[in-house]
Amino acid sequence: MFLSQFDDCASDAGADTEGFYTAVQEKILARYGKVFDWSIKAKTMGKTTTESTRIFFEECDLDGLLTPEQFLKDRESMLKELLPSCAAMPGVLRLIHHLHGNGIPICVATGTHKHHFAVKTQNHQEMFSLMHHVVTGDDPEVKAGKPCPDIFLAAMRRFEHNVEPGNCLVFEDAPLGVEAAKTAGMYVVMVPDPRLDVSYYKGADQVLSSLLEFNPSEWGLPPFKD
Repeated sequence: MFLSQFDDCASDAGADTEGFYTAVQEKILARYGKVFDWSIKAKTMGKTTTESTRIFFEECDLDGLLTPEQFLKDRESMLKELLPSCAAMPGVLRLIHHLHGNGIPICVATGTHKHHFAVKTQNHQEMFSLMHHVVTGDDPEVKAGKPCPDIFLAAMRRFEHNVEPGNCLVFEDAPLGVEAAKTAGMYVVMVPDPRLDVSYYKGADQVLSSLLEFNPSEWGLPPFKD
């Protein structure tokens, strides 16, 4: 069984969704003479909107300069213009079609809220139609965001057959997502942003610079035919 962050992996280096979030937050911080730090990014990736906003405000010392409500309103406005243009990450379509074609169930487990997920995947309906199901960060079963394992365990339970964590492979781009999946007892392949410091790679069972490097045979899966 495959649980993934394919909504965040539905991107390329020139138009990735995490890159959009980063660019928007950099613009907002610049208004107040502050600079975005990737150590902050690492702490917020995979978190729920409420949690990531709280951490963002604390780390950037924004209290008194901006309210969380205004920050989210400004961010939402900018993201609505950017998210629909995200393209598919190299290798993701090939991998999804390969897994689906071999009868291997796939799902999405993402900290993104349902409305944002709909916006950033609207031009990739064919790809996401191959998913068995999708669990978003505002799902009622997700009581706590990553690094808690709630979202991965909720996603696992929605497969039709009884599935054990040790039979699940997770694709992640966020350090907190890797931690959440490992806490759930699952295997993790990490495909991190190249700007993320290597110190955040720990915990992943495999780290790839691109999904094009993924070899199904290494995980006991049918090999690619091409």
